[in-house]
Amino acid sequence: MTDGFQEILLALRDEVVAFRKPVAYVHGDTHYFRIDKPFLNAQGVRLENFTRLETYGDNALNDTNDVNWIKVNVNPGSCEVFSFQTQVVPGNRVAVPPPTQP
Repeated sequence: MTDGFQEILLALRDEVVAFRKPVAYVHGDTHYFRIDKPFLNAQGVRLENFTRLETYGDNALNDTNDVNWIKVNVNPGSCEVFSFQTQVVPGNRVAVPPPTQP
C-alpha cells in the first residue's frame, strides 16, 4: 500500500533542498500553535531553510475558542527572512481572561 502523504513530504523535502532559500510552510485547522524546523534531509540532517508554522485551531470539544492569528513578517535582507508574531484575539482568551480596565 502506498502512503500518499509520505510521497508528498518526500517531494516537498526534495524541492526545499533544491531551492536552497528560506521556505515557510503554513498549515492549521484544529491544531495548536507552533513554529519549528521538522524536516531532515535523506542523511538525517536538519533542513535549516524550512520553517513550519502550524496555526491556532478551534478546540471546541473542550468548550474553548482557541482561534487567534499569526502575523508573518517577510524581510528578504535578514538571514531567516520570515518572522512571526502571535496576535491574540481578546474575546477568545479563556484560560486567562483579559485584564479589566480600572
